[in-house]
Amino acid sequence: MFISWWLDFARQNWRKDDGQTMAEYGVVLAVITIGAIVAFTALSGGISAAIGNVTKLLP
Repeated sequence: MFISWWLDFARQNWRKDDGQTMAEYGVVLAVITIGAIVAFTALSGGISAAIGNVTKLLP
């Protein structure tokens, strides 16, 4: 009985045409923004060192 219920549920929800709400877009945007900030913060020392190396090579 459980398998047939699961199959019926899967068939009904396989292709929903519901779009994302603005709240979901906001959550996705917040996660991407936080990820970018974390990445830039983690790489800031390496980026600064690379720019410093390039400026030392320039006359």
